Amino acid sequence: MGKVILTGDRPTGKLHLGHYVGSLRRRVELQNAGDYDRMFVFMADVQALTDNADNPEKIRQNIINVALDYLAAGLDPTKCILFIQSHITELAELTTYLMNLITVSRVQRNPTVKTEIKMRGFEGESVPLGFFCYPVSQAADITLFKSTTVPVGEDQEPMLEVTRELVRRFNQTYAPVLVEPEIMLPENMTARRLPGTDGKEKMSKSLGNCIYLSDSADEVWQKVRSMYTDPTHLNVSDSGHVEGNAVFTYLDAFSTDADFANFWPEYQNLDELKEHYRRGGLGDMKCKKFLNQVLNQFLEPMRQRRHELEQDIPEIYNILRKGTEQAREVAAQTMDEVRKAMRIDYFNDSELIRQQAEAFKSK
Repeated sequence: MGKVILTGDRPTGKLHLGHYVGSLRRRVELQNAGDYDRMFVFMADVQALTDNADNPEKIRQNIINVALDYLAAGLDPTKCILFIQSHITELAELTTYLMNLITVSRVQRNPTVKTEIKMRGFEGESVPLGFFCYPVSQAADITLFKSTTVPVGEDQEPMLEVTRELVRRFNQTYAPVLVEPEIMLPENMTARRLPGTDGKEKMSKSLGNCIYLSDSADEVWQKVRSMYTDPTHLNVSDSGHVEGNAVFTYLDAFSTDADFANFWPEYQNLDELKEHYRRGGLGDMKCKKFLNQVLNQFLEPMRQRRHELEQDIPEIYNILRKGTEQAREVAAQTMDEVRKAMRIDYFNDSELIRQQAEAFKSK
């Protein structure tokens, strides 16, 4: 299949700026560059159900929200395959086989799993088994489509390492069928893990510290206005710290020299603004107002595109249906190879049938 990209998101809510800088922006760039033979982008509803099993309606309603965000951000169904995870039954089958090639202790050591368990408040043995096995399920997603490249945020790096280990174990145990993927991190180092508006390490729907791609201009301003800055910067005259200051982290991720020319010509670039903030004499609210202008200028085209897409929801589902059918064809082909490698393709193994027929006749 050549060079293949696969990436996706859990449809537990609308996508936010953390999703965008972590992987979505890069996906659009890669799609348009045309350097890859195939690109798969999926809604991971099965994985979303691992900690939302009692609320499937939440997932059901947000499939369309994620699809709208994808398309509004620039993903093009003529250039990439958009599909729904639960409708690729081969994923469940491959997950089961891969589970036999990894130990419980290996999954427990995964730092991403540990972080997610803590964030969701699971205690002791209360972790749902499906959620605990998330790294194996993700490995199945990646390997089923023989993905060579996975563009994600750095928090997913431990997950990719599990995938690579499983690929090596499978290929050594059975046959060289699966492909070992490489991670593609965001190019902007400061935006690899965009913090929440409250300054916490990760922007998360469950923590309520997100700016969504579909937020209105007023909603963006409300969130930016209350954003975490520098707790030691009590007076305008005080020197400030840009490190760990969410406002400046967001400016690192989104502002350009052109934004300064348009909205704050007093400064030529972000470096000059940071220098002034560090020496003192610059208030947080001025910085927040500038960030608000930057973000709303960036988000406005997506808002308009999303509004247009919302006028024909049946067509959005049609796009997902077609993409899922395309993905299923690829998945079925890979699973044929997997079963053959594992020697469980009983009905297709004519030599096995012949040998056993002769063996039983000779008794």
